[in-house]
Amino acid sequence: MKFGKVAQPELVDFTLPETHPKTVELLNSFEKSGTPNVYVGCAKWNKTDLNGFYPRGTKDELEYYSKQFNSIELNATFYRQFPAEQFEKWKSKTPENFKFFPKLGQEISHWKRLQGVQDAVNVYLDNASRLQEKLGTIFLQLHANFGNKNFKRLENFVVSWPKGIPLAIEVRHPDWFEDTTVFNEFTQLFEEHHIANILVDTAGRRDMMHMRLTNNEAFVRYVGANHSSDYTRLDDWVVRLKEWNDLGLENIHFFIHQNLEVESPLLAAYFIKKLNKELGVDLKIPNEENDQQMSLL
Repeated sequence: MKFGKVAQPELVDFTLPETHPKTVELLNSFEKSGTPNVYVGCAKWNKTDLNGFYPRGTKDELEYYSKQFNSIELNATFYRQFPAEQFEKWKSKTPENFKFFPKLGQEISHWKRLQGVQDAVNVYLDNASRLQEKLGTIFLQLHANFGNKNFKRLENFVVSWPKGIPLAIEVRHPDWFEDTTVFNEFTQLFEEHHIANILVDTAGRRDMMHMRLTNNEAFVRYVGANHSSDYTRLDDWVVRLKEWNDLGLENIHFFIHQNLEVESPLLAAYFIKKLNKELGVDLKIPNEENDQQMSLL
């Protein structure tokens, strides 16, 4: 993912901002759950982007990927409307504990800009529902030029979204973050309707590190810079997620991108090892068996 890419990431201050006071208040309102539900994945599973991840001779990339990770941020659904049969096929290829976190289509978010989209949303949900128990949180990424003048459209979309289907939303226009009144208005809307407010950690848009959760879910899209700082940034995230879990956070959905995606599985493996230790979870470490075999040769 190229969003927020900068030429010199070493000049960026990647320090995580303090947790938003409203996040502390919200998480404290939940009953402490202990061990959280954690899903970590990449954005794509194809060999072209994840070059070097798949063993030689791998015939089905999704089948192999889903045995290494417990989730995928399904960006393919942004570019075209897949039929129900395709979702069923994806479901059949993956283990029972695997979840898909699909992105709503660009027709909804970018072309029609949330206006007159009910039919498109219904078709999308009818098809995606074929994933059944493997359907994670669906997410909506709004266009970078979709500013707060469109608040009413966003509100109508949130209010009409079917209850019981988890949704996360990512707003990108700087106006959503610069004006405190605007920020409080849309985050309160999300909180009232149990919509997750997506956090994006990318070098060139530090304003999107608002640290404001709006339900009991941290949906994080992490964009590495193919730089050594990517690993220390993940160390900081492990500490922050542990703090939030101690406060009451129950659901962690963390998806790792890179400017060059080839390194995403390596970052994810590093991150998962740290999470397993600090949060007491037991996520599989991707390609650990292959790495061990190589070290013996």
